[in-house]
Amino acid sequence: MIKKCLFPAAGYGTRFLPATKSMPKEMMPIVNKPLIEFGVDEALEAGLTGMCIVTGRGKNSLMDHFDLNYELEHEISGTPKEEKLKDIRAIMDKARFSFIRQRQMRGLGHAILIGKELIGDEPFAVVLADDLCVNAEEGVLKQMISLYNQFRCSIVAVEEVPDDETHKYGVIKGEMIKDNIFRVDDMVEKPDPGTAPSNMAIIGRYILTPDIFDIIKETPPGKNGEIQLTDALLTQAKRGCVLAYKFKGRRFDCGSVPGFIEATNYVYENMYKD
Repeated sequence: MIKKCLFPAAGYGTRFLPATKSMPKEMMPIVNKPLIEFGVDEALEAGLTGMCIVTGRGKNSLMDHFDLNYELEHEISGTPKEEKLKDIRAIMDKARFSFIRQRQMRGLGHAILIGKELIGDEPFAVVLADDLCVNAEEGVLKQMISLYNQFRCSIVAVEEVPDDETHKYGVIKGEMIKDNIFRVDDMVEKPDPGTAPSNMAIIGRYILTPDIFDIIKETPPGKNGEIQLTDALLTQAKRGCVLAYKFKGRRFDCGSVPGFIEATNYVYENMYKD
């Protein structure tokens, strides 16, 4: 069984400067809930209880958010405002949090490798918190874990994007083996315009088997001089099997200003509880 979810959260969030100069982008609120909390909710829904967070300098608020705040809680105890802490208290009761720091920003693959100290030798999920995924019936991670229980291999979540946006993503090419499930033949990280193998883009949800750690260690720096998870996954696909899953639901790119605004409006209109 998969028990742990890794959250790479050490990036600078430069697209939201100056807001992210002192605040982690994962703590930016969608209405009244930070992005990281949406990701933890999704992991808990999927049955995962070990939340492993890779942080960086200036990210202490990520740890503080999932801890007690005695002064605040004493101040609002017994008032109607205490109800607003109900959800985060429930998360703290259900989940176990561990943290490790990534000292240098060397790409997603490197962040995953740093997380090995928290994950150990077992399969695990990965959530990139700035991809907010919503589905009223079943969360994306829960869908993917059901697939993992069938296939027992690494799985990446994908969605179709316009051809003129493929250069922003890792892009897969593969053969459909079942409805919305593809066996990956090729993967390219941020292909040059007009060279993408398809329009199926990888988004921030993964199920990874533990052999990925050794593969990442062997993976040389790629695009932008970073250690790319996409490159390691391609090696894994060639040695065995990696699946791509076209998930059910809606995804918002909250790493971009338009996507962040779109997500905020959606959550306010459909999910916000006053």
